[in-house]
Amino acid sequence: MKKIKIINGPNLNMLGKREEDHYGTKTLDEINEMILNEAKDDFIISFFQSNSEGKIIDEIQNSLDCFAIIINPAAYTHTSVGIRDALAIYKGIIIEVHLSKVDEREEFRKINYIRDIVTKTFSGEKEYSYINAIKYLKEIK
Repeated sequence: MKKIKIINGPNLNMLGKREEDHYGTKTLDEINEMILNEAKDDFIISFFQSNSEGKIIDEIQNSLDCFAIIINPAAYTHTSVGIRDALAIYKGIIIEVHLSKVDEREEFRKINYIRDIVTKTFSGEKEYSYINAIKYLKEIK
């Protein structure tokens, strides 16, 4: 079975306690369980979350053998050239996900350092952004 790495950035460990209108009510653990249920029998899924930019970069570099990376860089979407450069090294499928409609939010969130190198983006569908990413990968596997 093909491996997928799910990488989540800063403050996503606080889901369920953050602004529900943007992020929904589910915790990251609950979302991860939904992902596992959607991916069963199709993929081997592993999860990683960090509030540290360097640890996220290390995890991307450690995932070069995966079929796909699904990444929600969270705030680092708008600030991290380092994460972008690490993703550029990876030769597989990169799916960018966001829980909120990031492109319709504050002006600073319209800066996106990874959009031009990802395969596909799912955003604004709360936890279903992740589920739709898995469904997309099932279609192309």
